[in-house]
Amino acid sequence: MTSPMYTHSVPVFKQMLTALKTILAQAAEHALAKSIEPQAVLQARLYLDMFPLLKQVQIAADFARGISARLAGIDVPVYDGKEQSFADLDALLNQTLTFMDSIDASRFEGSETKEIVLRAGTPKEKKLSGQAYLANYGVPQFFFHVTTAYAILRHNGLPVGKRDYMGAY
Repeated sequence: MTSPMYTHSVPVFKQMLTALKTILAQAAEHALAKSIEPQAVLQARLYLDMFPLLKQVQIAADFARGISARLAGIDVPVYDGKEQSFADLDALLNQTLTFMDSIDASRFEGSETKEIVLRAGTPKEKKLSGQAYLANYGVPQFFFHVTTAYAILRHNGLPVGKRDYMGAY
């Protein structure tokens, strides 16, 4: 039987990141068709003090990789975060999906009780069980950034809806 910790993480991340990949491709096409500078879309934000679309996507991918790796007990892959274009974001999401495909579901066995340390060695250090990390921290963080990326694109005129956001399930 597959661990619920795997079932409630990797497949969910893959579904949402695949949908985000599709929406970003639509956004690139939309910008071209409407003669919108791609950087205007990539740097768009919902409010001045929020991260732009580009950073929202990077953070969503970071959370998907980090959560999956920590729960599986493997090193978290680190990417340079220098994406600057829709093509770069597509490559980042492809790398993230490939990484998640490489993790064997059996590595998640027992991860619900594993201690996860966030921001180790800093004043913000926090220790959580794997279950609390996934359910109360990781998944909400991941969805916040995916949803914000979607909202930025929708706010900037991309004609997408809930079906696009959800992707195939």
